[in-house]
Amino acid sequence: MSFVLIKKDPKTKARLGMLSTAHGDIETPTFMPVGTQATVKTLSNQDLIDSGIQVILSNTYHLYLRPGEDIIKRAGGLHKFCGWDKPILTDSGGFQVFSLATLMKVSDKGVGFSSHLDGSKHFLTPEDVIRLQSSLGSDIMMPLDECVEYPCTKDRAAEALKLTTGWAKRSKDAVKSKQLLFGIIQGSTYMDLRKEAAERIREIGFDGYAIGGVSVGECEELIYEIVDNTTNYMPADKPRYLMGVGTPPDFLEAVSMGVDMFDCVVPTRNARSGTAFTKEGKLPLRNRGFCDDFKPIDPECGCYTCKSHNRAYIRHLFNTDEILGLRLVSLHNIYFYAKLIQVSREAIRENRFSEFKKEFLQKYCFTTIRRRYNHSPLAFSDWS
Repeated sequence: MSFVLIKKDPKTKARLGMLSTAHGDIETPTFMPVGTQATVKTLSNQDLIDSGIQVILSNTYHLYLRPGEDIIKRAGGLHKFCGWDKPILTDSGGFQVFSLATLMKVSDKGVGFSSHLDGSKHFLTPEDVIRLQSSLGSDIMMPLDECVEYPCTKDRAAEALKLTTGWAKRSKDAVKSKQLLFGIIQGSTYMDLRKEAAERIREIGFDGYAIGGVSVGECEELIYEIVDNTTNYMPADKPRYLMGVGTPPDFLEAVSMGVDMFDCVVPTRNARSGTAFTKEGKLPLRNRGFCDDFKPIDPECGCYTCKSHNRAYIRHLFNTDEILGLRLVSLHNIYFYAKLIQVSREAIRENRFSEFKKEFLQKYCFTTIRRRYNHSPLAFSDWS
């Protein structure tokens, strides 16, 4: 298992790489759909494969509570349990502990919490989280960390940094398998703390490095500043993972800053409300203006949804609460995200990423702004 840096873009910090895992190679940059409960909502594994997805993300916190470690272990591990034979990254569940659980108490030893499901009490140490992920058999594990709220004081961010670093060392010492372990860089919005965190995590040494604690309420410009600054202190010969971000423009900005891996619930969460992503921005398909629009979501898209169905039909599905609507838009959005990253890789390979990014953002952002100030979503449906 290794990471090979294949190429760097001459005008930006964008990178082309290959991450090898026990369940296959991953071309980077790459997008990882979020399969919190060992499933990407409404989609089958074949849907993901047909969309070009290389790796999915599952959540240790949720799988620990349901169905539980024993069930998955008896199934032969997470891959066999959910029928996915490609790479899986498991998040530690630290964010969910802090965002979902009640009566949460943090100490140097670990975190105690009450389940958001039934109120049952639990305590997890960094070592427990590694053991759980070892039982799951994921390809990439994430250590327990403390994600602070936004905004927070510098003293609070420094405390979380110290705790996260201590837990990171204990997590690495607990690894007994050949699974990859990534270190997480915290520090909130304080650039000096981000630098300190990156340096301390690098000293411990990990198979990859992640930027955590962003997209928790900050403005877009601040997120970009954090990412651009932090990648300067991340090893060039290891994969770089931006956790929980984001929209298509976020991806391209982060790729240009040297990020290799992304996960986000945005494409599927937006799909469940009837919002589709296209090169020309977002389409709110529930809107009345689409009731007799018989074009595909995106006429140039190669996904099953766009090949087989039109906007009017999809709007009808949402307005009649038919589950198929959620599935069709989710499938399109995942395909769109995967295709965007694939085309980004091709642009890096051909030394034209900077031009591709500029062209995409001009069309995507400009059309989005125009729609925002136009009551009819059809006003620019023929934009080219």
